[in-house]
Amino acid sequence: MITKRLVTYSTMTGIYLLLAILLEVAGITSMKLSDGFNNMTPSVFIFIFYLFSFIFLTLTLKRLEVSIVYAVWSGLGTLLIAVIGVCFFHEPVTTVKVVSLALIIVGVMGLRLG
Repeated sequence: MITKRLVTYSTMTGIYLLLAILLEVAGITSMKLSDGFNNMTPSVFIFIFYLFSFIFLTLTLKRLEVSIVYAVWSGLGTLLIAVIGVCFFHEPVTTVKVVSLALIIVGVMGLRLG
């Protein structure tokens, strides 16, 4: 019974963190789509996505260390935004960009394992 609760507790924390990351990425994407607040709908969604991202991030921080949560949130968010930038906004892929993203991933993994 206790083990089942711990697994559910841990699973919910992971879901909260994933939602925080995805909502933050949606907020950043909305910033790009807002065209400097010239397009109203994406401009409004920026605030909605960030509000919910911070709610889920706060729920995650109740259960995990801030250094790990923030590193995963910002690192995976950066990675996803870079992929969206390349795939949807046709941003260039450079060696420096790829190596830098790889270093972010290694750094996040190092924090998690440490």
